[in-house]
This record gives sequence, C-alpha cells and structure tokens, in this order.
Amino acid sequence: MIGTPVTGIPAVSPIMLIGQAPGIKEVDIKKPFAWTAGKTLFKWFTEIGLDETEFRHQVYMAAVCRCFPGKLVKGGDRVPNKEEIKNCSHWLQREINILKPQLLIPVGKLAISQFFEVDKLVDVIGKKKPITLNDNKIDCIALPHPSGASTWHRKEPGIRLLKKALNQIKRHPAWQSLLDK
Repeated sequence: MIGTPVTGIPAVSPIMLIGQAPGIKEVDIKKPFAWTAGKTLFKWFTEIGLDETEFRHQVYMAAVCRCFPGKLVKGGDRVPNKEEIKNCSHWLQREINILKPQLLIPVGKLAISQFFEVDKLVDVIGKKKPITLNDNKIDCIALPHPSGASTWHRKEPGIRLLKKALNQIKRHPAWQSLLDK
C-alpha cells in the first residue's frame, strides 16, 4: 500500500461510516472521500440533513484499509487484498470497540462484506441489518460506493434502493440526534 494513512476527524459520534480505502487524491488532500466519490457521497448526506462540513465534524469516518492500495494496470484503484485487509483490521475493530456506534454505514461492497455476507448489492442496500460486535448491538445501513466508475446507484434498482437506504439513515435515532445539535 502507498502513502500515509488517511483518517477522518476524530469525532465522538453515535454514527460510524466505513469506506473501502482512500484514493490517491485522498492521500494528497489527507481526508477520506475528498474527491469525486466524496462529492457524490456528501450530496446524498446533504439531501438528508448534514452538509459535508457538518458530516465530517459529527460522524466518525473510517475505512477497511487506511492507505492507498495503488492503481490497477488497466486504470482505477486496486481493491485491497485479503492480507492487506487483515493487517488493517485491528484498527477498525478497536475504533468500533471504543466508539460503540449505534449506526454503522458501510460504503461499497468491500466495506459491507466486513460485517455480513453480500453477493449482490440489491440484497443489502435499503435494508437495515442489526449486527452484534463485541456485545454491542449496532444497526447497519449499507450504501453503494459513490464512485464515478460505478453506475449501480444511477440506474434501477440502485436509484430506488439508495433512496430507501438514505431514508432509513435519516429516520435513525442516531442520525436524528446529530440533526438536533
């Protein structure tokens, strides 16, 4: 993996967002979801009540891997491999243990797969799934990856399921607690 780890603002929050890994622009800018995918992601969150600045200060942002995995030969970012994921997993586990979030928002198939089985996004997006991690019961509402390379969230059934997932996040008590601040 390349570069220094990329982390979000250390917000004490009832919500934890987990991405896949930073892209090369995020390494340069030194914050998660700072480029194209971030523009889409923060547009989604603005629609349900928190703009990018509010979100970054009120939601704990983490990733499966914190360093840039590198580029693919054919273009695009390389997905972290199993060994890289294993090497980084203790950081994520510790953060979950410390924060004990009420709501977990994994973004993209790799992040989602760290918490439950996922064959197809249609099976998990738009569904609130309760999980238990170290005796902590957490609601998990998955989102598709907002990458410009992905068309899943821009065509059906992705459009409908994304809207459903965002509405579930918006109605969740943890999200509501942030809007009340």
